[in-house]
Amino acid sequence: MVNMKLIIKILFALLFVLTMGCDKDKFADLNSNPSTLSEPDLRYSVAKAIEQMYSESYLNWFYNNFQYIYPWVQVTTTQGGNDANFNEMGPAGGQGIYGGLFPQTMDVRYRIEAMSDEEKATHQALKAITYAMQIQPAITNTDNTGSLVYTEAGMAPYTTPPLITPVLDNQETLFDTWLTELDDALVILANTDGQFSMGDEDIIYEGDYAKWAKFCNLLKLKIAARLVNVDKDKALAIALEVAKSSVGYMDNLSDDFIYSRGLKYYGAGLEMWIGYASKNLVDFMRDNLDPRLRFIFIKNSFNAEIVQTFIEKGKDLPPYVADYINYDSDGNFASWKAPGEPWVRYQGAPLSPDATMDPDNDIYFNQSVLYKITIGDAQKSYSGTSLFSEKLIRTAYDYTYPTKPGGRVLELKDNDPPLDVILGSSAETNLYLAEFAMLGATLPKTAQEYFNQGVKFSVQRMDALAKNNEFPYYNGDPVYENEAEAEAGATMLRDGEIDALLLNPAYDLSSDGLEKVYIQQYINFMATPGDIWALVRRSGIPKKGSSYLPWEEFKVSGSEIPIPRRFEVGTPTEDDINYDNEISAMKDQGFTTGVSTPSVLNAEKLWFDKQDPKYGEGPKE
Repeated sequence: MVNMKLIIKILFALLFVLTMGCDKDKFADLNSNPSTLSEPDLRYSVAKAIEQMYSESYLNWFYNNFQYIYPWVQVTTTQGGNDANFNEMGPAGGQGIYGGLFPQTMDVRYRIEAMSDEEKATHQALKAITYAMQIQPAITNTDNTGSLVYTEAGMAPYTTPPLITPVLDNQETLFDTWLTELDDALVILANTDGQFSMGDEDIIYEGDYAKWAKFCNLLKLKIAARLVNVDKDKALAIALEVAKSSVGYMDNLSDDFIYSRGLKYYGAGLEMWIGYASKNLVDFMRDNLDPRLRFIFIKNSFNAEIVQTFIEKGKDLPPYVADYINYDSDGNFASWKAPGEPWVRYQGAPLSPDATMDPDNDIYFNQSVLYKITIGDAQKSYSGTSLFSEKLIRTAYDYTYPTKPGGRVLELKDNDPPLDVILGSSAETNLYLAEFAMLGATLPKTAQEYFNQGVKFSVQRMDALAKNNEFPYYNGDPVYENEAEAEAGATMLRDGEIDALLLNPAYDLSSDGLEKVYIQQYINFMATPGDIWALVRRSGIPKKGSSYLPWEEFKVSGSEIPIPRRFEVGTPTEDDINYDNEISAMKDQGFTTGVSTPSVLNAEKLWFDKQDPKYGEGPKE
């Protein structure tokens, strides 16, 4: 639950600033021209609003994503493997839309409305895009906790008396409101001749309103996707609107919404607690030679040097590493079996808590002891499994490549590029359209055409992120001293890989098409956890017993345990000025507040989720 006391304090502070604040420059203006009070440039206000679209990144990644969402949707385990209580919630973050984003967007709109008719007419496009700025992060918040303050958010400075007890809109109202706002924005953005432009102050699209219009259409598809099991006809109608929209839809990498705050923005600053990659997911991607495996996860420690060191020391290798080794006649490392570097360096672990406790699985969960080597005074431990790549979320850290104890020190240091974060893409757009075509929407292209386009863009975008964020191994594996071997270990995208990927049976929609589309959405959403959790809930994939990407049952003492389908919401206190509205919203949703019990968070679903399949049940055709 949003802390309403904090919101109210912020709103009153903003009201005070708007009515009383004058900085030194303004006083200088007053001294030279007493009749004039300068207004801040609207471009800077909108730029600040864009900056606030991606906030609290450390808390969101550390808690929401790596402790809850990724383990629950079977991307990774929690750190060290899933224990019996991994399905319980603790601290959480959220998209902080009320302290920074809403004050900026509301200020822009009211200042535009106060302009002369002529000036107001030239600023309508600028006003229109502020709705997209609000809606994108608000979708993530409602995906987690349901009802939100939205239609009455940020109104205190502009109402008499100040509106300080805003209603919490339920999810149905939110979706309807957002669709209306986006449609209204699209009408304006369809013709922007003569409109005031932000230019370079727009850090996303450099003032290109046509691209903002396409982003609005993506947001419509995001909402439609959440309506699939609530109102399928409405969802399909929205898809048709987007597919035939006069402004177009995201269908080029240049259309992607890539958030890059500035030259010195490196993302979440501190180290994360990241678990092991899911074995089923890694196996599926490796079996299909999906290049995105190399952009989502990091290679394990077992390069040829480490393998040979283990052989020389008579230490057992992880069996899932040994399976890929060709030995020479003396029992030394000779080469990798197919598919070779870098693929053989990606290995996942089982997810069930029972698997974590199984002594036979110490090969995954006791690696620091089993795979430790001592040479002289030097000692190192090695990991046979892969972790989620932190370079997707933060760039300001050094990476040490695995070498034998006492050997070379190879580091990727001082490579702190400004972080690129993906908040919406052409891949996502096309994969949604593939889904809606599979569900019966009569669209201009076939599901397979949208699907192929979506997969292609997904691979290309993830490769671009890996290149920009300077992933370890991207240009080669420096541990290999032979140039050809070093190049073979590179993780960058190669020519022909996408075409080869699409020839695999798992990418042919003629059978099990809807499941295959959802699997590709799942992989595409690896860098946007809010979307991946919404997908897993509404699609039922990964699917139990799937011949492609199976769901692994989470079992404790042989019994399957419940996994939350929403976040915990706090219990309002009677001293909260907005207590009545908060209590009303919780009752309307049927939520028990202040409870993190997994069975409760599983049973008390969000509005959009009430008719969705169970985890692992597979899609509702």
